[in-house]
Parts: sequence; C-alpha cells; structure tokens
Amino acid sequence: MVKKRVPDWLNSSLWSSAPPPDDERLLRYASKYASADDDGDGDGDGRPAAASDPPEAAAAAARPPPPPAPTRVVARGEPAGAARAGNDEENGDAEGPSGEEFARQAQLLAELSKKVVNVRELRRIVSPGIPDGAGVRPTVWKLLLGYLPSDRGLWLSELAKKRLQYKNLKAEVLMNPSEITRRLDKSTSCDNEESKFQRRGILKRSEITHGEHPLCLGKSSIWNQFFQDAEIVQQIDRDVKRTHPDMDFFSGDSAYAKANQDALRNILILFAKLNPGIRYVQGMNEILAPLFFVFRTDPDEENAAAAEADTFFCFVELLSGLRDNFCQQLDNSVVGIRSTITRLSQLLKEHDEELWRHLEVTTKVNPQFYAFRWITLLLTQEFSFTDILHIWDTLLSDPEGPQETLLRICCAMLILVRRRLLAGDFTANLKLLQHYPSMNISHLLYVANQLRSKPSG
Repeated sequence: MVKKRVPDWLNSSLWSSAPPPDDERLLRYASKYASADDDGDGDGDGRPAAASDPPEAAAAAARPPPPPAPTRVVARGEPAGAARAGNDEENGDAEGPSGEEFARQAQLLAELSKKVVNVRELRRIVSPGIPDGAGVRPTVWKLLLGYLPSDRGLWLSELAKKRLQYKNLKAEVLMNPSEITRRLDKSTSCDNEESKFQRRGILKRSEITHGEHPLCLGKSSIWNQFFQDAEIVQQIDRDVKRTHPDMDFFSGDSAYAKANQDALRNILILFAKLNPGIRYVQGMNEILAPLFFVFRTDPDEENAAAAEADTFFCFVELLSGLRDNFCQQLDNSVVGIRSTITRLSQLLKEHDEELWRHLEVTTKVNPQFYAFRWITLLLTQEFSFTDILHIWDTLLSDPEGPQETLLRICCAMLILVRRRLLAGDFTANLKLLQHYPSMNISHLLYVANQLRSKPSG
C-alpha cells in the first residue's frame, strides 16, 4: 500500500514567523469602531470617532487614536508577562501583531462603521481571528450569531426589546412557587375589594387549590415542577462554581466574581426550564463561559451591564446548532455525537491515512476517548482562555454553523502532533490527546482551513 505524502502546506515557511447617528446612546455604542465620514456615506473613509470626549481629552479629540495595545486574559497565579508558547515541534512561531493584523483590523472597523454591515464580508474578515485590542469582539459575535441585525440603525431598539424580554422571562420562569401563589392571590384580591380588606393577602386553607399545595404530586402542580427542577439547579450550582477556577473573573470571593456566577446560574437554569427536551447537560457551563466573558467585558459600560440578557439569547442560538450533541436519545443516530466523531475519523483518514491507521488500527485509540470532549465542549478544555476566544472567532464566522469548522480544527490538532503520535503507543497517545500540548493557534487555524480542500491522490 502506498502511503499518502504529508501535504507541503503543513510545513509552510509562512509560520516562521456610518455617518454619526443622532441618538447619543447609539453614538456611544458605535463610536468605538464607527468612522467620522465627512461625506456621510458611511463607507468608513474618515477618521475613527472617539469613544468619549472627557474635558481633559478635548484638545486631543481631533487627532486619530493610536492602535490599541493587544490584551490577553491572565489566569490567577500566571506571571503578568507570560505568553503561552508552543512546546510541540510542529508549532509555528508565535509573534506579535503583524502588519497583516493591523490591516485586518482597519478592514474590520471600516465594515462595522457602515450603516448596514455586510455580514458575509464580516465573516471573511474575522475568520482568521479578531485582532487583539480592537475592542469589537462583543459586537462582532452578536452579529455573527444573528443577535444584532445588520442595520446599525436598529441596534438600539432590538437590544432594548431583547433585554426587556429576558427580564420578563426571568420574572416568570425563575419565580419561586410561593411567590407565584402570593401573586395569584393578590390578583384575585384586587378583583374583590371586600376580600382584599378581609383576608389581607392570606389564603384560607380551604381556598388553596390542589395544584398549589407543596405536597401535590400532579404533573400540573407548580410545586411538583419546582422540586423536579431542584436537582438540576444543584448540578448547575456545582458546575458554575467549577467554571475556570484559575480566573478571578469566574472564581473567588469578590462581589464581581459572585455576580458573574449568579449570571451564569440564571442563564443555565432559564435555558433548562425553557428547553425540557434537553434540560441541562453537564459541560454547558463551559460553553456559556466564553460568551458571557466577552459580553461582560465589553468596553461599552451599558452593554457590559446587560451582558446576562445578551449572553442568554446568543447561548440559545449557539446551542441550536449543537443541541443534537447533548441529546442522549440521539447518541446513536445519524445526527448524534457518535456519528459526529465518526465523521472526524473519516476526515483524518482522507487527509492522513497513515496517522489514522496507526491511531485506530495499530494502537487502537478510539476517537471517543478524546474527541467526545473536544467536540461537545467546543475545545474549551484544551487551550488557554485567550486561545479559546481566538478559536471561537473562527468557529462563529462559519456561515454553515460551527460544527464543520470544529471538525477540521480537531483533525488539524491530530495532524500537527502526528510525529509524536506515530512514535507513541496506546498509553502515550491517549495521554497526549487528553492533555493536548500548547499550540500556535494561528497556525492551527491555518492548517484547519487547508483541510477544506480534498486531498490529492
């Protein structure tokens, strides 16, 4: 049998190295990437508008701002200047922002400044990743997930409508049955003024309906549903407390961390109650975390304050394309997680049959042993948090949804450590894949993109 040669691109030398709106709130929302167009055509040919004009900065307002400095997420205990450097021989070299990145950032800001954003062009620009420091990832992700319309003029009204909808959902769905009973009684009392003064909001024992009694086990009983949900709520509580314990944003005793945990908890409970077919599956907290982090750290304070509502709707949209992976009844179907893992195995066989044969035939490493976590958790457990955000830029930019791009990235992860895998036995390979090494993420995404094309020969 003739072994397929590794493609040349795998070892590429490349890796050696709108008119301002009248509404003041919309101006504040869009100014971090909108251009001040003198001709009013919204084509982004003017200077970037300033996000705010404090008195001490008034004299400098006319000067264009310097390029923003790259930012990164630092875990608790990590040295401030530490960079996640690759230690695998297949890595490309990680370098600072290149001229190409600055050019992409300019393209991105120009596209976002238009009256109507071309989402197809936006996907193309951000597919390799959103440049660090641009400060627009929250807005870009909302556009890619369909939460924001392409017409910038509709952003304020749409956001206000969705945030009010979320507030009402919380009030309706997350209410304790005691509060529901109290409000029902209050509503009834208001219809009868005499009853209102006589009872003072207290139900007589004979007036408590069967479905409102805490000991009622009927399917329509609000208390029965409440007790059934208690087990899920406890699981969510445990998982939320375990979410990224190395990051002060999610973990610790600070009021900020506790508020963020409460927001994650609310979103997951609300999702579970509104989606009885899936409910809550352990690990959903890991998928929720990057979304909430990005929206909660939005440079726009008003948007950051509404991160919980925005995250909920974007989380629902993201999981709508991945829900089959979380539905146990579909595990063995053509759309279930086992079928998805089989597609990853076939993809590896197409592009590197020698590696596929060594893993699955010679060393008998079943892809379920490592790929189940990779796929269901969207790689959130395999890389640093900063790298996860970069990978998700690419995942969310795929117009057909993240699944296909995710499989190509997983396949690229195998190919990029092929020499170590080919030299390893079952134990060594399983350990390597369950504890994936540091990686140049730009190189990983480049290799994954090359897998779009069918292998020759």
